[in-house]
Amino acid sequence: MADAENVAAGSGSTGKPVTEEAILKVAKEVVVKFIEVGRLSPTNFTETFQDVYRAVRDAVRS
Repeated sequence: MADAENVAAGSGSTGKPVTEEAILKVAKEVVVKFIEVGRLSPTNFTETFQDVYRAVRDAVRS
């Protein structure tokens, strides 16, 4: 998840816009980690991914 942290941390400090691809990668890593640690069932992936994606997008766009 180091890449996700770098994307989130680097977005505000460099002034570069965060790409949709970067947002998708971060959201995917978060959801996959939730599945790995047993906090989420793979059957709920679609719904949870959409929620996480929106949260990440809103965080980097604000």
